[in-house]
Amino acid sequence: MSYIDLLQKHVRLIILRALAGEANYSHNDSILNDIARSYGVDRGRDFVRSQIRWLENIGAVSVQEMGAALIVTATQYGVDHAQRRVVIDGVQRPGAD
Repeated sequence: MSYIDLLQKHVRLIILRALAGEANYSHNDSILNDIARSYGVDRGRDFVRSQIRWLENIGAVSVQEMGAALIVTATQYGVDHAQRRVVIDGVQRPGAD
């Protein structure tokens, strides 16, 4: 597995965990980019957006465009992965807390 594959899986988990931790399961893409950066992944907003779109394509999040921003909301499938109830291929598995 390549470095970029590992990085993508890691960022996808960061996104799902951040969303699952919110009362409304939502954030905008700018905040998600800041959260990824706080975990040491500073690849830019386009990189985070591409991971958001990947998660949308597999049904782990829904996305609403609001002007230049993306409003990202976790689906039950995405929350279930973040809470270790299911495993989504292509997303890093959460560790036991």
